[in-house]
Amino acid sequence: MTTLRATAAPKIATTTPATPQTPALSAAARYVFAGVRIALGWVFLWAFLDKLFGLGHETASKAAWIDGGSPTQGFLKFGASGPFTDFYHSIAGAGWADWLFMLGLLGIGVALIAGAGMRFAAIAGAILLVLMWTVVLPPANNVFMDDHLIYAGVLVGLALVNAGDTAGAGVWWKNTKLVKRLPWLR
Repeated sequence: MTTLRATAAPKIATTTPATPQTPALSAAARYVFAGVRIALGWVFLWAFLDKLFGLGHETASKAAWIDGGSPTQGFLKFGASGPFTDFYHSIAGAGWADWLFMLGLLGIGVALIAGAGMRFAAIAGAILLVLMWTVVLPPANNVFMDDHLIYAGVLVGLALVNAGDTAGAGVWWKNTKLVKRLPWLR
């Protein structure tokens, strides 16, 4: 006859609830994200400078905003296709659209390069990029995916990993009185 022995109850692993903190990243990863942040910031800032001064890359000098050109006219009037064509044609060259577009490019570019205001820059940048994606529906090389959506996702990711804290002013910015009072500006 076998004897039954009393055994201790199996230990159940307990976990602590997840905290909404950014996971620890290696130094190499932090610098890669900082580099991507700065590079993407330059994409926005370059678009602003080219449209403002007509540097001849994408914007001819005669179409410079400072010389009376419209930064939205060409893309929205001649590049729009798909279901939102009529809407984009109706706002192409409108003063308010030009100002919003240019301020968006400048603000997003500066915030990304500086590493300050990353949450706000990521949200504004993602919205701007998704709107630009809707101008060219369907995209030329894919059924729905193009670089605008990829950049939008990268922007959100950069904000989520606090990419502005490395090689940027993110740590200083989040400790300012303004951001402590209004954390959405982080």
